[in-house]
Amino acid sequence: MKKYKILLFAILGLIVTSCDLDEEPPFLANENVYATGEDASRALTGIYASFADGNYYGYNFIFLSSLNSGFAVTRGQGNKNTSVPNVTLASLKPTSAISELNNTWNGIYRSIARANDAIQSAIVSENPTTEDDEVINDVVGQAYFVRAFNYFNLVRMWGEVPLRLVPATKEEVHLGKSSIKDIYAQIVSDTKKAQELMNGAVGKGTVKPEAAAMLLAKVYMTLATAPAEHKETGLNYWQMAYDEAIKVYGKYALVGDYDALFQTATSDDTEESIFEIQSSEMASMNHVKEFTPSHRYIITPTWGKLYVNAEVYDLHANTYPGDPRLASTYIGNFINQVNGSESKRYPDVTWRSNFNNAFPYVLKLGEKDQNITTTYTNKNFIVYRYSDLLLMLAEISNELQNGEQLGYVTKVLSRVGLTPHADYSGDQESFRNAIMKEYQFELAFEGHEWFNNRRRGYEYFLNNVIIPHNTAPTFKDAVDVTLDTNEENVMYLPIPLIEIDGNELVD
Repeated sequence: MKKYKILLFAILGLIVTSCDLDEEPPFLANENVYATGEDASRALTGIYASFADGNYYGYNFIFLSSLNSGFAVTRGQGNKNTSVPNVTLASLKPTSAISELNNTWNGIYRSIARANDAIQSAIVSENPTTEDDEVINDVVGQAYFVRAFNYFNLVRMWGEVPLRLVPATKEEVHLGKSSIKDIYAQIVSDTKKAQELMNGAVGKGTVKPEAAAMLLAKVYMTLATAPAEHKETGLNYWQMAYDEAIKVYGKYALVGDYDALFQTATSDDTEESIFEIQSSEMASMNHVKEFTPSHRYIITPTWGKLYVNAEVYDLHANTYPGDPRLASTYIGNFINQVNGSESKRYPDVTWRSNFNNAFPYVLKLGEKDQNITTTYTNKNFIVYRYSDLLLMLAEISNELQNGEQLGYVTKVLSRVGLTPHADYSGDQESFRNAIMKEYQFELAFEGHEWFNNRRRGYEYFLNNVIIPHNTAPTFKDAVDVTLDTNEENVMYLPIPLIEIDGNELVD
């Protein structure tokens, strides 16, 4: 895919300029674009490019989901706990006018629009006989995957949203919200269609049917603990989740070195990657700047916007002392590459006397090479990886009590030289609590924490994230934010102002 993506990104910069839900002109929206396999593959590159956009995984979505997860604060807009992002997003009190919220909404719907174009414009072959037929079917299958994936993000973050299934036009811009149950039904339908059509014909750099199976397993896991009105009655969602997740088991492998997953030279397209957003030096994703410490960790100025809450770091460090994942994820001590001074912060200093030294940086997705002279790299973003799948199977197996759960988590921990702690040997509830924390340790700040913290409902979020933060022994009013406890504020984001102003049927 990378051999032509630089050209595609350049083209996108010219044709994707409108903030409207429809693109002017519609992005590749005619059957001629999908007449051959080669043309369809190029169009697919443009569809996936929407994920790398600054409004989506390139920056805004990662910032929004990380800061509003209950795990983080930001130095942005004031470098203090009373800044606007900290008293809104970080405190779990988001408002409709927040730019990252509006930008993320726009970025997700832009990605959906491109998928809708492919689904409507390309002609699927029921009995493919040529290579072009296979490739076009694969492209359409991946478009269904993209649409399902995007609506899964939307419905979990916003609840009821407009369900746009055809290319939008100015005449069709006004569309009311669909019920959460109907949105999930569409996600399931799209994901199954993706599995039916995807065949691997496009090749490297694009998702395979296993990614759709993993997505569907995540959907079923979410529905398993969702309110009754959001799901179909009489279905065993945990068993359905297992049936999908097990399709992926053994098809991928854990890389030997955990830290290699986040080093620019070794992170791209590994055997652990199931769904990966491609980047390039011509279109580097800005989340790299977002996570690279700002106090001249490298010579080139960076943003370094995200800090992790102290109790989040402490929980990991106290559960697994010496865990190498800590050093891969966070940093509290480094040498300033401009003046040679030492920069120290929590946990390397424990007094937390001001906002600058009270939190570790989240380095995981940043630029780790201190000798580099630019933040414009070709570092990809891994959305789904195999260790996540193993943890999912462990959680699902514990709910089913099928006896497999300990084996899956053991595989994940063995990579970093650890063994399952005592809570994994307790009862079902003890294992459940341990595995939910394991997601936090293994996948920290990879775009999953917002969802995992809320997936088991308000009471779980309150008792396992909100209250532990607000009552932490390290909590200080001068530097920390107080997390809101109002269920109406903390479980869903408000509909963005950009949608309220532009869609007469949404308020």
